[in-house]
Amino acid sequence: MAAQIERHHFASDNTSGICPEAWAKLSDANQGRLPSYGSDQWTTRACDLIRAIFEKPDAEIFFVFNGTAANSLALASLCQSYHSVICHEVAHIETDECGAPEFFSNGTKILPATGDRGKLSPASVEDLIKRRSDIHYPKPRVLSLTQSTEFGTVYRVAEIKALGALAQQNNLAVHMDGARFANAAAALSQTEHASPADFTWRAGVDVLCFGGTKNGMNTSEAVVFFKPELALEFDYRCKQAGQLASKMRYLSSQWVGILENDVWLRHARHANTMAKKLAEMIRAVPGVSIYLEPEVNALFVDMPPELAAAMHRRGWVFHNFLGPQRYRLMCNWDTVEADLIQFSTDLSGAAKSI
Repeated sequence: MAAQIERHHFASDNTSGICPEAWAKLSDANQGRLPSYGSDQWTTRACDLIRAIFEKPDAEIFFVFNGTAANSLALASLCQSYHSVICHEVAHIETDECGAPEFFSNGTKILPATGDRGKLSPASVEDLIKRRSDIHYPKPRVLSLTQSTEFGTVYRVAEIKALGALAQQNNLAVHMDGARFANAAAALSQTEHASPADFTWRAGVDVLCFGGTKNGMNTSEAVVFFKPELALEFDYRCKQAGQLASKMRYLSSQWVGILENDVWLRHARHANTMAKKLAEMIRAVPGVSIYLEPEVNALFVDMPPELAAAMHRRGWVFHNFLGPQRYRLMCNWDTVEADLIQFSTDLSGAAKSI
């Protein structure tokens, strides 16, 4: 009997390859000899493009290998060990980074707050800020927002401004985990005509971890400090953490490939559109219900575990998320409609067989 082929199309937006635009720039950067550690023209160009996109000429930018390092080092730069970071209870820095934020900050405590559909509520944040002010409690220092959230929802500009104002009133810096920032930017450009600057530094965000890996690149994330003074000696922090790439051009050239001509937004819009189309295709399957209408490239559905198991037996790989009968289906920059059709056809067939 032939082995079952595993199909990872909807398991994660990490399963796709490198997009052609990033690959082409990697090839271009792989010519001759260039300065090390970021002193090359590719890194200069990538930083200039990021500054232009955010309309922030004085932004300080650093490239690291992955999102865990980006988040953890950024938070460590904002905190002392006796501080705390307020985030949503399902935020990646709380649930999926193996204590890295605490490790790199020498013990800064994560304080989880609540909020509907993955978005922090100002009331929950304010409660944590004001719960205690004595010396025995880790002093809140940073508010961390995830954009888009672990629920695939998007903070609107007004929501970020409200949280940013609350943070400023209480002397908290604002960090944004933007692993899927491109998807949120694509969504907000359509729904609110908002620019990246509108829902970052103009709304009160101090540091953004700008995700590249989930949008068609390989091992490259950008840490963007909108307040240059917060980036003091961040280069040393990257070096100490093993995040200073000697051949930096292989990280930064990919950014040139996807930022020029707004390729990053085009890929993100495509992934978002595929998630919406997938929702329409499976909406009528018996036993399946859409948990949240997709705003970005994540679709959350409720289905009986036996139906999910039947799909797994057919080779489809996707994961349980946010509940015993809830599953996450992620679309990618390279998802095609044939993938959606095959999945929905198999799901309909499996539903009839159980």
